[in-house]
Amino acid sequence: MHKITFGTSGWRGIFCEDFTLDNVRVVTQAIADHLRSKNLHERGLVIGHDSRFLGEKFARETACVLAGDGIPSFLCNRDTPTPAIAFEILRRGTAGAINFTASHNPADYNGMKFSPQSGGPALPELTSDIELRANAMLGEICYRVMPLYEAFQSGLVEEIDPKPDYQKALEKLVDLSVIGRAGITVAVNPLYGTARGYLDSMLRKSGARVLCINDRRDPYFGGFPPEPAQNYIGDFVDLVKKDATISLGLATDGDADRFGILDCDGTFIEPNYFLALLYDYLVRVRDMKGPAARSVATSHFIDAVAAYHGQQVHETPVGFKYIGELISSGKVLLGGEESAGLTIAGHVPEKDGILACLLAAEMVAMTGKSLGTQLRDLYNRVGAFYTRRKNIRLSAGYEEHFIRKMTSPPHRIGDWRVKDIVTVDGWKFLLENDAWILMRKSGTEPVVRLYCEARSETELMQLVEAGKAFIEA
Repeated sequence: MHKITFGTSGWRGIFCEDFTLDNVRVVTQAIADHLRSKNLHERGLVIGHDSRFLGEKFARETACVLAGDGIPSFLCNRDTPTPAIAFEILRRGTAGAINFTASHNPADYNGMKFSPQSGGPALPELTSDIELRANAMLGEICYRVMPLYEAFQSGLVEEIDPKPDYQKALEKLVDLSVIGRAGITVAVNPLYGTARGYLDSMLRKSGARVLCINDRRDPYFGGFPPEPAQNYIGDFVDLVKKDATISLGLATDGDADRFGILDCDGTFIEPNYFLALLYDYLVRVRDMKGPAARSVATSHFIDAVAAYHGQQVHETPVGFKYIGELISSGKVLLGGEESAGLTIAGHVPEKDGILACLLAAEMVAMTGKSLGTQLRDLYNRVGAFYTRRKNIRLSAGYEEHFIRKMTSPPHRIGDWRVKDIVTVDGWKFLLENDAWILMRKSGTEPVVRLYCEARSETELMQLVEAGKAFIEA
């Protein structure tokens, strides 16, 4: 029997192996028990799902288990973006939400994400409590299930549509009138996921011309993982390249919490670079003030922008929950991760790919410049940054050797002298010439995640090889 384990974004598993209805019922009951222990159960939960197989079934069964325990729930009426669910938590003041999504994972995965009353991802101490409760009950009938029709009749389950209120909230954060006046053409690719009818409809409402692809529900996601990374959106790149009228391309992942952005010529804008671009735009053009937050694995490009504007940067462990805390407490203007997640002050403490895409459209419309041109302008002001991530697979029995080796960290890596070491999450070596290397051991597979950054492409290539050689030595 598979153990229930919550990662950075909930519990994920493969259909029919560990992700089964029985296990979902057990985890739901564990969440219910956790809420009762905190006296939060009467506030109820939002329940949502993405566009994967059996999303509705899992969501409805969860509502039945909660109703069997006397806990009310608000059941989303269709597959729903994760940030819209986060907004609904805050709008209704619920105890949180249960969201069935495996985000950008392949189609044979599903996931169960619990978000607390803050609206952001759950912190480790909370998910650990749910894990303990769930694993203690595995293999047992530890729950009562109320039939769905009875749960509706009793008022314990209410069907809701989070879309209108969520879109109204975005309209306060994005200047749609600027997008409309610019008369731009925008290509949109929701990757068969939950952003269908959200991102495209808001752009159309602004007055922009919108070209949409992959805007139907497909649980197979066209045969690729629903991740808006460059190697999975070849059809989208081709569309933007072939149509000279398109000003930019905007993509979201399966649950719409991550973004993928193309320049007018089809060039993929790295998330690290977009975070810096957006932060500069908010401070310089929008005249908004405040520090930024980034994970330890994210480019220092945003640090250079912050320094240019006299602002600070908060560095967090990997996992958006830590950035979400800073957003909730009002300590930062923008928070983001290299894995294409961001949010801004005044919004949910959760990644929002729809918001990111709308802000990208506003940036192009307001400045009249392509994102590539804006990036070159920013390079001229703060210098260039080049970043790469690489997974290094460890051979059998080498993991323990790697861990032992890191107990005595090196003073040099390749030709670079180590100036300082940051251990907030993994081992981050700050090197000469503003270069750095981060090595993070995967918690689920024999892999070391290697992140490198340098101020030139040549140095970056040398740094990646030096880091790889050190890990494998």
